[in-house]
Amino acid sequence: MADAPSARDEDSTQRLAADGTVGSARPGTPEAPAAPRPAAAVPPVQQLPLSPRRRSRDEPAPTPVPVEQLPTSELPSARPADATVEAGPTDAAEETPAPVPARPAGPVIPEREDDDAPTAVVPAAVVPAGIFDDGPREPDEDPTEEDDATTVVPAAADTPPPAPPVEDDRTAGEPGRPWWKRPVVLAPVGLLVVLGVAYGADLLVAGDDVPRNTVVAGVDIGGMSPVAAADTLTADLAPRVTADHVIVADDVQGVLSPATAGITLDVDATVDAAGGQPLNPWTRLTSLFGDRQVTPVVTGDETALDAQLEQFAGTVDRAPSDATIAVEGTTASVVPAVTGRMLDRAGAADAVTEALASGGDPETPIELPVETTDVLVHEDAAQQALDQTVTPALSGPVTVVGDDGTTSAEVGVEAIAGALVFTGQQDGSLAVTLDPAALQASLGDELGEFGTPAQDAEFQVTGNAIAVVPSVDGTGIDPTVLAGQLLPALTQPAPRQVTATLGPVPADFTTDEANALGITEQISTFTTNFTNSASGTNIRVVAGEVDGAVVLPGDTFSLNGYTGPRGKAEGYVPAGVINNGEFTQAVGGGISQFATTMFNAVFFAGLEDVFHKPHSYYISRYPAGREATVYYDSIDLSWRNDSPTGVYVQAVWQPGALTVTFWGTQRYEIESVSSDRYNVRTPVVQEKPDDGNCSPQGGANGFDITVTRVFKDPATGQQIRTEDFQTRYAAEPVIRCIPVAPPAAPESTAPAAPATPAGRRPVRPRAVGVTS
Repeated sequence: MADAPSARDEDSTQRLAADGTVGSARPGTPEAPAAPRPAAAVPPVQQLPLSPRRRSRDEPAPTPVPVEQLPTSELPSARPADATVEAGPTDAAEETPAPVPARPAGPVIPEREDDDAPTAVVPAAVVPAGIFDDGPREPDEDPTEEDDATTVVPAAADTPPPAPPVEDDRTAGEPGRPWWKRPVVLAPVGLLVVLGVAYGADLLVAGDDVPRNTVVAGVDIGGMSPVAAADTLTADLAPRVTADHVIVADDVQGVLSPATAGITLDVDATVDAAGGQPLNPWTRLTSLFGDRQVTPVVTGDETALDAQLEQFAGTVDRAPSDATIAVEGTTASVVPAVTGRMLDRAGAADAVTEALASGGDPETPIELPVETTDVLVHEDAAQQALDQTVTPALSGPVTVVGDDGTTSAEVGVEAIAGALVFTGQQDGSLAVTLDPAALQASLGDELGEFGTPAQDAEFQVTGNAIAVVPSVDGTGIDPTVLAGQLLPALTQPAPRQVTATLGPVPADFTTDEANALGITEQISTFTTNFTNSASGTNIRVVAGEVDGAVVLPGDTFSLNGYTGPRGKAEGYVPAGVINNGEFTQAVGGGISQFATTMFNAVFFAGLEDVFHKPHSYYISRYPAGREATVYYDSIDLSWRNDSPTGVYVQAVWQPGALTVTFWGTQRYEIESVSSDRYNVRTPVVQEKPDDGNCSPQGGANGFDITVTRVFKDPATGQQIRTEDFQTRYAAEPVIRCIPVAPPAAPESTAPAAPATPAGRRPVRPRAVGVTS
């Protein structure tokens, strides 16, 4: 059985016979002759290729078949639309090819099979059915009327020759060349190969060196080995990091020592931060055209750096200061405001670290940040207060007249100037007021003329009892009221006068306050004796100053602080003191006896000893280990009233004796227990020239002693606690004053005769002008 025909079979082609009939051919099968048709003659047509086929190199170009121009009257298109052209009988083994459906009118241009073959122009042609089928027909598919139709292509008019064909890239130059061998592929591949070789060579040459063009704070270490890079950083960058740097905060300049703060350049970490050779080709390429900046690694002691900055902050920090008015004498002027500022500690530490890490010049100041605080009162507000209040206030005195009209006093410009007070307000203004205490201090005598003075409560000792002498309120001018009356008058023109109203003036220390102190009984007393008249004078003076002192609960009494300077102006005279281990004279000497007497009163009252210093040498008139020395402004005696009640100090001087008694409320019964003297030291003998400044001393042994204060309950005698006082006395040296022998008189000697040269006699001078 014969195979069904296929229109797209690559091994078969359909051809148009020269006489216009349609035939089919198969490879290896002779083409059957076409049977004649009774229809009109059809001019010969050119063979049309059924599908594009690539011609081999050795296959010759097909020769175009000449065709004749058909008369218009003989065109097949004159037939009815449904007419078909039947093919002649074919070989029995072949089936009739399927008819070709009609195609649009116009010339049919066959595909080019060879670049060199001419292109044939097809006139009118009868195209057999089936040539333009989409595919082979199934064997059991019946032909249709449309399949049997033959399309007639009308003849084309004369046309200009077609444009030269464009070569296909796929076959240009060398037809059939593989795509991967084409230049468009080989060129970039070759470039990539070259770049790859260069990249590998660059990596091989660089090895483990620091990447090229690497710069650390201005120091180029690119291309160096890690060891060489570390050496370079140590030599060129490390000294800049550790050198002293100038730091500046606002207008304050200082010096920062990184070495003191333990700040150093971590060379190894910096080299590590520079990194090894990058593997990214783009990174390696761009490194050829620019520097690669690496930040140095700086380490240090954060605490030490903060300590340096804190010390520097002491010169930077300042509180805001409002504009105010300064009064010197009776002249007032505006003091400008000062903005507050504070060193930003955290920001300063960051600024220092960043600057040191940049490796900058140590002489270039490191700017440190500060935080500022604005003031409340500015210069314009102070100037307004000066012009409107202060200047008129200091223009003259103010007269104060009592309300009875009999007493008057003048408040001078100096008193007004000394009492002026300037206070900044929330609205930015500067308020001017008067200080009542300053007025009282400067006008005490004048104000005392108004009314009667008040009397404070006092304690009076009679025998072994103490009582409160009640206070007495007075009458007079209240300084607070006076200040309020003077202020409006200060801005008035001269003459200025105010009328003061007298009122009650309460005592400073009232009866109720005295009774509340609980001073009701004697809690301790102690007496020492003396023979030196000069010392007695000084003891009398200091006893008079201290007598009557009241120490409130919780307060601390200081002898130097209470008496103040003890010089000639205060009535003290020269007396014996120990200076650098030698007995000598000084103004205020002998006060140590008062200090010793008071210390023993403190000891037996059970009060807290804050500070006392025993003498360097033991003095026999004092109890060993229970005595004290003082010297103004260098050695003090101080104690604290740690009891819940007050302490009244009574100091009684009499010729040859001093007694100090404390009054209050007894808490303890005190017992003193002394140890034996131990660590006894013998004196040394010192001989000094008796030049008028030498004072002989007999000397005394030195020793150590411990005195224990035993606290007992006064009601039961039960011991509560103990306290030890250890004292070490130096041995008093034996000083002998050795008379100084007078200097020996110089011996008289005749001047030696001048030496005579050997072998010659001395020549006598001849008399001049004398003749015999």
